[in-house]
Amino acid sequence: MPKKRSSKDRNVRIADQIQRDLSELILCEVKDPRISLVTIQAVKLTSDYAHAKIFFTTLTGDPLQTQEALNHASGHLRNLLFKRLHIHTVPTLHYIFDTSIGKAVQLLKLIEKANATRARED
Repeated sequence: MPKKRSSKDRNVRIADQIQRDLSELILCEVKDPRISLVTIQAVKLTSDYAHAKIFFTTLTGDPLQTQEALNHASGHLRNLLFKRLHIHTVPTLHYIFDTSIGKAVQLLKLIEKANATRARED
């Protein structure tokens, strides 16, 4: 008897597909100069697939301007996603700048500083 898949598995699969498709669409379809070198870090879907939080980072430019530009282009990107995904409801896209990488870099610097201090004391 085949194992049943849970709706949580489906949620993860759809979020992963949205992440892959949006990465490609932003690179190829969006011509806004405020959006350059954007990386989609994660996609969080609501259980009813009505809304998706898209966490992104950018290597160049102002993150707030990039977030504003992505939210401005979200309707166009949603329409393009609708053509690619084969699901009944394509979520409304909400872009959020992901600060976790910056926090991780700060933590690594603190750890390196503590290790350097300990090495000098020994």
